[in-house]
Amino acid sequence: MRLGMINSAWAQAGRDTVWGLEKTKALGFDCVDIFIDPLDADVRERKLVKDTCDRLDLPIVSVCCVAVGLIDFNPSVQRFHFQRVKAYLDLCYEYEAQNLLLVLGEYIWNREVIPPEEQWKQGVVQCRSLATYADSLGLKIALELEPFPLSLLNDVDSMVRFVDEVNHPALKANIDISHLVLANVKPEELRKLQGKAIHVHISDCDGKVHGDLPPGRGVVPFEPYLDEIKKLNIEGAISLELEYSPDPDKIEEWVQEAYESTNALLQKTGLRG
Repeated sequence: MRLGMINSAWAQAGRDTVWGLEKTKALGFDCVDIFIDPLDADVRERKLVKDTCDRLDLPIVSVCCVAVGLIDFNPSVQRFHFQRVKAYLDLCYEYEAQNLLLVLGEYIWNREVIPPEEQWKQGVVQCRSLATYADSLGLKIALELEPFPLSLLNDVDSMVRFVDEVNHPALKANIDISHLVLANVKPEELRKLQGKAIHVHISDCDGKVHGDLPPGRGVVPFEPYLDEIKKLNIEGAISLELEYSPDPDKIEEWVQEAYESTNALLQKTGLRG
């Protein structure tokens, strides 16, 4: 598998787009995931990303989209987020990416006011329609598993059920190793995702709260999860996810450390040659 990273690590440290992409390439990453909102970024910024990646021979594998309103109980909010996700898919097409990384929302009001099955059903209907649109563009959607109690997709079983109910070849799962640990998901449970996963995120954490740290700075036992991921034969990328460096002035060292530790793990488990 190729080793990539999400470019938000640079942006959150105040570095500009071109600088961050150039550093990503220089550090040795094979590809990149882009965190950008097509409704916020103007045409010059969107084109700058593609032109820079082309110049650097740094393929864009995935674009990240958080669309919690897809399962909102207000139809007008649902419609807006549906069109917004379509705009993201259009951007994926322009960037020649492979997938859209999609983050769904959470059950509202502690699952007590709006029946949770209604929000689940709404998510299935929305994602099936979006998968059809993605398929028309030759793209796939990779759903994120979030490790929070009220998240719609917060363990492997809920992910498998959701993908099965959507029942569309363009909608699959993303595997986030840190999230699995926080959700108390055992490595062997990943076997349930055979044929259902297309993308991977990797980062570390303290085992208690969401962290997105460089591998080696937390408690995540990576090798058992990577061994199971290898068995899934995913033809995609493992993307490093780093958020909110404690010292933005040393972001380059932070990312380099993460690259080196991640590359060592992938080499050891035979996931990267």
